Amino acid sequence: MGRNARFLKYVVAAFLLSGPVFADDAELEALFEGLKGADAATAAQIENRIYMLWSQSGSASMDLLLNRGRDALDTGDTVLAIRHFTALIDHAPDFAEGYNGRATAYFQAGKYGLSLEDIRQTLQLNPRHFSAMSGLALILEELDRPEDALAAWREVEKINPNREGLKDAIRRLERRVEGETL
Repeated sequence: MGRNARFLKYVVAAFLLSGPVFADDAELEALFEGLKGADAATAAQIENRIYMLWSQSGSASMDLLLNRGRDALDTGDTVLAIRHFTALIDHAPDFAEGYNGRATAYFQAGKYGLSLEDIRQTLQLNPRHFSAMSGLALILEELDRPEDALAAWREVEKINPNREGLKDAIRRLERRVEGETL
């Protein structure tokens, strides 16, 4: 049995055996290790499990605020999403997903400075948050800072080399940066 197949079995077992409250550090470590060698399909499953673990605040009320913020984002209501995520942050200031959600809402609202501040806080609380790093890269590219955007994408690559769109973003930015230096 190949390494990816064995790891996938572990991931499936983790789904079945995981508890509802806090993410198990050992499980997260194994999931992050699995991302490094996973194929694209397996990586997507691992990402989903990581997101599930990251989304568990330990409080039903905080999880409700998180879900309401995400639902508002899904409908395009960034103002309402920001309100829900801000309430979540007020009540759970050490929960990285509140900041990450609000960073996404600010980004969608075109408020890049506020988004960058929430990304900074997300990464301070969760340094391996590849989604927040991806958001950082997108904003940096939007702000016409291709070298910095490329550096952010390369940090994502270290953690999650099969992240959707990663390879294309790196190639595009490498061409742009190398073209600027010629």
